[in-house]
Amino acid sequence: MKRQSVLNDRHRALGSKLDSEIWNMPIPQSYSTDPYAEALAVRSAAGLFDISALNIVNVSGPDAADVLDKLAPIDVKAMRHGTARLAALVNDKGQLSDDLMIIRDGENEFRLSHGGGNTQEQLARVAEGRNVKWEQNFDVHMMSLQGPRAAAILKGHIDTDVATLPYFEHRATKLFGRNVILSRGGYSGEEGFEISCASGDAVAIWDALLDTGKPHGLMAASWDSLEIVRVEAALLFYPFDMPEGDTTPWEVNLGWAVDADKQGDYIGKQALLAARGKERFFQAGVSVKADRAMEAGAQITVDGKDAGVVTSTMFSQHLMQSLALVHLKPEYRALGTRVEIADSKGTCTGYVTRTPFYDPQRIRTRVQGV
Repeated sequence: MKRQSVLNDRHRALGSKLDSEIWNMPIPQSYSTDPYAEALAVRSAAGLFDISALNIVNVSGPDAADVLDKLAPIDVKAMRHGTARLAALVNDKGQLSDDLMIIRDGENEFRLSHGGGNTQEQLARVAEGRNVKWEQNFDVHMMSLQGPRAAAILKGHIDTDVATLPYFEHRATKLFGRNVILSRGGYSGEEGFEISCASGDAVAIWDALLDTGKPHGLMAASWDSLEIVRVEAALLFYPFDMPEGDTTPWEVNLGWAVDADKQGDYIGKQALLAARGKERFFQAGVSVKADRAMEAGAQITVDGKDAGVVTSTMFSQHLMQSLALVHLKPEYRALGTRVEIADSKGTCTGYVTRTPFYDPQRIRTRVQGV
């Protein structure tokens, strides 16, 4: 691991053993509190996650926009300052190689946020010989405040009107008197905010948020609870929901993270566009008739025929359902299709259902009223 979160002592105090790792640091996979209780707090009040393990890369210079435009299949040059977009990064064969958030701070100032893919290797390739500087930021710490009380918790403590901050936009401001970048978004299916700060301010901000949020029902939330809420919201996790190794964005419903009409060239453009309409499977959701989570990798059949594979799964106490994100062959993805899922514990029946499993309309309605 390349780094440690300065919040580790706080995580240990909450019961984490910090014995799980992802991307570039150990993470609080679990706390002494029940992850389902943490997930319920996210749904009904708010949860606070430490997401500092994300790889953050600063990109700047006169050629920054041009270089990133050649990296990603979205129109980077058209992005407004203070906005962010998710890009389905692909390799030369048009296959998904990372899910990348591109964040534009100014005319020649960008940040990239990614997990376990090859973003930095591909960036080095397109940046060679260009007037651009890029480096990973190993100091930045990120917290994610998610839930219907998130805005109320921030109110009065942050020097910006969070009600006027749209999704996928961000502002440099002060929180509890400390410099932060506040972004509206998250990975929970709830309204929420992501807070970026210097490592020297992270502990004070974490403590102040938990103290201020306590009357609102805020809980510190582990990565186990993050997995619960992201599956309920049918949010994909690279590479777990792209396990074939040659998955295209079109097959996992990431076409919105590709600008198919983009005029400029980028890595994998020809192959990516040629793959459209040739999908071997599609991302879908299945509600399983079981009182347990199925196993990732479990095979799916319809009338004894191979139909697909489970990619992510969990049992939602909030929805009282066993949920599975799956890859299904095109002929089996119609809503209501009955499937059989077999893992090491047995075979269960499921039905193709709408995703997100957690009702997005309720979220949108509430956000508009913040």
